[in-house]
Amino acid sequence: MSQAVRDPDEVLLGFTRALRAAGVPVTHDRTQGFVAATAVLGLDDQRATYLAGRATLCAGPDDLARYDQVFHAFFGSRDGLPRPRPAQAPMAPTSSGLPDAEGAGEADDADPDVVHARASDTEVLRHRDVAALTNAEKHRLAGMFATLRPRPPLRRTARHQRWHRGQVDASRTLRDSLRRMGEPADIAWRRRGRRPRRVVLLVDVSGSMSGYADALLRLAHRFTQVSPSVETFTVGTRVTHITRAMRLRDPERAIVAAGETVPDWSGGTRLGETLRFFLDRWGQRGMARGAVVVVFSDGWERGDPTLLGEQMERLQRLAHRVVWVNPHRGKDGYEPVQQGVVAALPHCDDFVAGHSLATFAELTEVVSRA
Repeated sequence: MSQAVRDPDEVLLGFTRALRAAGVPVTHDRTQGFVAATAVLGLDDQRATYLAGRATLCAGPDDLARYDQVFHAFFGSRDGLPRPRPAQAPMAPTSSGLPDAEGAGEADDADPDVVHARASDTEVLRHRDVAALTNAEKHRLAGMFATLRPRPPLRRTARHQRWHRGQVDASRTLRDSLRRMGEPADIAWRRRGRRPRRVVLLVDVSGSMSGYADALLRLAHRFTQVSPSVETFTVGTRVTHITRAMRLRDPERAIVAAGETVPDWSGGTRLGETLRFFLDRWGQRGMARGAVVVVFSDGWERGDPTLLGEQMERLQRLAHRVVWVNPHRGKDGYEPVQQGVVAALPHCDDFVAGHSLATFAELTEVVSRA
């Protein structure tokens, strides 16, 4: 049976994911260069694809051997597409035990109530700082983002809807009685309708946040997939609207598309200026009005912190709730002493951590309750 034709971008992105799993540090910029090079050379020329990948995806001589192994395993068939992988039985999650105290075996025999805590590798990874993960661990963590289930916050509307309790719907009760020729009818109830409240995500992609940018964009992608009322922007030295890229269903394609859109990756941080630009162009016109605005940043401000404080105050007046997510918030010994954080905190409703998958799950609850 002939193999179904796959989209070329799907094949290339799958190959880059396989390289990351093998330990090759493939960044978004290198992925973008690889896709652009193969678009020029053509995916049907396997030799040209091989050379394009070596030139764009390998960071040094140590990556060449792994690259060759992955390439030949991935593009081994004649048509240049990856061979279908045999189905594998799901592996049971491994567990890592805490170090046992000396003589723990004897204690178990003496006291049957002693319980030794054991945590699965997956649970350990959920609580790790994403900036400190290896490439293989980041690849595993990327698949775990699908476990997040953000729920959009709700707002009350002016219209009413039928409900089993609440206010008496006098009009409908009277109409039901008239249909019964004046005989008493069941009392109808109503409540104010509810609609998803807009959520605006402002993701800092400056140099100090580069270790968290990939994970934060994956989190933004999860928010966007569950609600059409989510808008995503990146901030650094300028503001970039990337909602269209985040609406792509495949997270790898979405991040590559965002990388092609954002011009200031790993640049400086001018939160005050970029926030003022956002409010002037989008926020004041209605996007931030009544919305839950989430700012992802460590607060390292190169501009005027006074301007940042003024714009945060302006944002708080427009928004329903302002949440500041700092990746260092949940670390031991952290103190909010950065100029940007000091200027912004008086105008934030929530100040939460954002350095691991576990803290991202907590953030989704904060947003859903806003």
